[in-house]
Amino acid sequence: MTQDKGKLITLAIHTFDYANALKEQLERGGIEVQLHNVDLNHPVISTGVRVRIHECDLPLALKIIERPDSPLARRSSKQPVIIPIDFSEYSLNACMIGFDFAHSIGAKVVLLHSYIGANRSGSLPFDSEHLKIEYGTAKDNEKARAAKEKMENFKASINNAIERGEMRKVPFETVIKEGVPEDCIIDFAKKTDAVMVVMGTRGKHKKQADMVGSVTAEVLDAGKFPVFSVPESIALRHIGDIKRVVFLNSMCQQDLISFDAFTRLFNHNELKVSLVPVTEKRESKIEERNNAILEYCNKQYPGSQFSIVSFKESNFVNDFSDYVAENNIDLIIIPNRKRNIFARLFNPSLAHKMLFLSDTPLLVIPI
Repeated sequence: MTQDKGKLITLAIHTFDYANALKEQLERGGIEVQLHNVDLNHPVISTGVRVRIHECDLPLALKIIERPDSPLARRSSKQPVIIPIDFSEYSLNACMIGFDFAHSIGAKVVLLHSYIGANRSGSLPFDSEHLKIEYGTAKDNEKARAAKEKMENFKASINNAIERGEMRKVPFETVIKEGVPEDCIIDFAKKTDAVMVVMGTRGKHKKQADMVGSVTAEVLDAGKFPVFSVPESIALRHIGDIKRVVFLNSMCQQDLISFDAFTRLFNHNELKVSLVPVTEKRESKIEERNNAILEYCNKQYPGSQFSIVSFKESNFVNDFSDYVAENNIDLIIIPNRKRNIFARLFNPSLAHKMLFLSDTPLLVIPI
């Protein structure tokens, strides 16, 4: 009689060929896999094929996928950590955290600056080492020259900080692009397959003053990559110092995968984790689902301590902010679903809201 291994969860959704390759790889590791949504009449052209495994096999499955010898592995050493900068003080804070994170995974850093040209729409890339200033108007050329000069000064500041031992020594390069900042960041991160984007942000009160049009908010809402938001008042200097985290979740399977992505990305095993359930509408069996996710986390991550923390919907924002401050939370983790432009305009995502309400570092993981 086959042992009941619990419910099935969706690990990934791919084309048939990719899903089948992933299935074979996982089965070699001893994991039972099922493919769903396959068109049996035309399997080779099926799209949206779900790769499903038993919930208890999730941590092992993700380790198998991420092995260096895996053909499906993401190569962190080749994927850059992108740090968008505007040469401000909080750009330096972002570099402090970004360089430390890059050092922990053996990745390089790209310092990315963008500016909007005087009379041109769209985006024209400039490499800071080989800046081509012959294109565009004289005003554009002046902006390009100013950006190059500021970047050289910022680069010198980074090198000085590394020499003084104030910042991790990792390989880094600088890139200047012309265009709307959020568009440049999202496009560059996609093209380079960034492992993470680390962005400095202003303090809570300053952020609230320019809530509309925040570059960080646009990037985390529209991107397909993890975004680490670093507030200017941050006391955290090293990724390894993260001990107390809040994980905002909707109690679904994809959220569990995003939390596992965090533990692997940051190599954290001993944490105090507050699981905060968030639902967009009234749901049934909330207590049952809370207990299930708590049981799952305690079983899969025995080195960490988990607890469920709930807040009344009527005063969620204030109660949550008080909890974060009183418990010295180091990081807020939010799974984020990509939303269309209308949804983002009229109903901002939870990650977007938290960005403006907290001075605590925020990690947004797309699902």
